Amino acid sequence: MLSRTASDLYWMSRYLERAENLARMLDVSYSLSLMPQDGREGLDEMAMPLLITGTLDDYLERHGKLHADRLLHFFALDASNPASIYSVLGAARASAHAVRGRITADMWENINSTWLEIRGIAEQGLSRYGMSRFCEWLKERSHLFRGATYGTLMRNDAFRFIRLGTFIERADNTLRLLDARYEMLGGAVDAVSDSSARGYYQWSALLRSLSSFEAYTEIYRDAPSAHNVAEMLLLRADVPRSLRACTEEIDQTLSQLPGVNGRPAQRLAAELDARLRYTGIGEILDEGLHEWLNESIPLMAQLGNEIHSSYLEAL
Repeated sequence: MLSRTASDLYWMSRYLERAENLARMLDVSYSLSLMPQDGREGLDEMAMPLLITGTLDDYLERHGKLHADRLLHFFALDASNPASIYSVLGAARASAHAVRGRITADMWENINSTWLEIRGIAEQGLSRYGMSRFCEWLKERSHLFRGATYGTLMRNDAFRFIRLGTFIERADNTLRLLDARYEMLGGAVDAVSDSSARGYYQWSALLRSLSSFEAYTEIYRDAPSAHNVAEMLLLRADVPRSLRACTEEIDQTLSQLPGVNGRPAQRLAAELDARLRYTGIGEILDEGLHEWLNESIPLMAQLGNEIHSSYLEAL
């Protein structure tokens, strides 16, 4: 496969996964901002997606002080913001168009119709369409694309590069979300107690943004706490959006790609997978959850760079 084709497939899936992740965090932040609290806390919650994606300074430069309506538009539908959901979907559609012959008709029709629909939503505006409705629509479109991919695409290198893009993006998102929520609660390992309604809703919001709340209640039965949430989202291989589940998929997918150029990426993926496989949550918390996460985020970025240099650059 040509490196350019592999790159378009990889980034197509990364952008689609990113759009879904952005919608998830925006939906949760919007819902939390509507809970009874002072106005400052509500705006701080709404600013969370901007902090996680590193776009807060861009927003402040263009719009000044935080304002809920302007913030929602900037993050969701602003075509001049390259990190908005609108722009990310546009980039995914452009990548899909470049590899139209390597994906199935069902996959292309899903991406193209999603792009056409979000353009209509942008013309209508979020205030008329509805914030929660928009986020649910985007998650549904992402699920449909994933189903079309699994149900119609051959298990070849195209499928594998799509998988790589999805799980690299998902792993990075899980790390950043966990770190942001942990820091918002002041970095306390036992940030939740029976008397801490704020802590309960913060950890519950994180779990819901990763579609893991039901899994948590099945595994732990207790109120969400930093210890249990971190253990589940970092080390549980049976939780689909956990870091461990993502690194296992990346490691297995890289091992299936032919050639020797990918050995640096394969080696790093195996090291990251082993790091999680043989680490306990007690060791992570002893080091400091924030410190451990801040070590892991650059490692995931390094793995993405290794994949890029091994497979996606023209040799």
